[in-house]
Amino acid sequence: MTENQTLIKAPVEVQFAGELQALRENDGNNPKPENWLLSPRAVRTFILGSRDDKGGKPEITQKYFGDDALVERCIITLAGNRGLMLVGEPGTAKTMLSELLSAAISGTSVNTVQGTAGTTDDNIKYSWNYALLLAKGATREALVPAPLYIGMEKGIITRFEEITRCASEIQDTLISVMSDKVLSIPELGEAGFLFAKPGFNIIGTANTRDRGVNEMSSALKRRFNFETVFPINNVALECRIIEEQCAALLGDNAQALIDKDIVNLIATTFHELRQGQSAAGAKIDQPSAVMSTAEAVSVYYQSALTGFYYDGGSISVDTLVQNLMGAVVKENREDLQKLKAYFNSVVKARGKEKGGLWDAFYEARKWIK
Repeated sequence: MTENQTLIKAPVEVQFAGELQALRENDGNNPKPENWLLSPRAVRTFILGSRDDKGGKPEITQKYFGDDALVERCIITLAGNRGLMLVGEPGTAKTMLSELLSAAISGTSVNTVQGTAGTTDDNIKYSWNYALLLAKGATREALVPAPLYIGMEKGIITRFEEITRCASEIQDTLISVMSDKVLSIPELGEAGFLFAKPGFNIIGTANTRDRGVNEMSSALKRRFNFETVFPINNVALECRIIEEQCAALLGDNAQALIDKDIVNLIATTFHELRQGQSAAGAKIDQPSAVMSTAEAVSVYYQSALTGFYYDGGSISVDTLVQNLMGAVVKENREDLQKLKAYFNSVVKARGKEKGGLWDAFYEARKWIK
């Protein structure tokens, strides 16, 4: 992959290649587990950032906003060769955290199994090139490695996204691998054992909303340390995330389309609907939809794109409300009434108190239908 190659979403290790290289060069004598590219201390710095005001070392940007102690526990779990399972509501940056950990520790974040109802053993362990299989028989040359095999062979992390979307018998294929660090390949006979190299581990993610879809077995759960990733609980921090992520998505058009007042409005709206309580303490009926920071970023980004292409470079409050309605009502039509109630109580009162943008936001409720 060349540096000037344009990608819709470059892997973490490509986006932050300069920072990863700087951290490797400045890692010094910090202790690190075998086959890790960075020490646990440097992995933490890569994820949570650092600033050297004296100019001695390059600045490392903060990439994950949340619980710093959780990040440290995740790193220690992986350093101890224990599987890591990140659970929580959708949109709480579980995938982002797993990508950052994998890129910093193994140098790649793309050795990934995407769990779905259709995921099979072949998608996880290995499959076969049937032309070679027929021509030469069951040989290593005919074997096509899948992410688990690659992780064990190279000593790198395998990411397993949405593990509870997979059937229980598929999930349980991980049990023996995580216990014994060996993968059996019966087709290869006596040579059919792959022993994991140091550095191999598994980071899984699971949404709490999928609980009960394909519940993990107790045996598999015991192979993981579980960490719950909670939603952002601070409006100012949520504003920062929306602003920074939308600026990155919008690229050269960012400066004209980042309106801090609108960012604050959308962050406040999502925060109050998620918490079920207004800033003044009034009770709000919570929508069943996921009111995550990721959804807030999406609503703002879609509104900014509409402004760029149709509205002369400015974000329309009408467009904002239309996109908000799409986010709230995507799972349950009954949530429409809860959104209307929020506008008729909290937004209306805030519009009378503050006027301006909040008043315009209330007037745009005509799109909620």
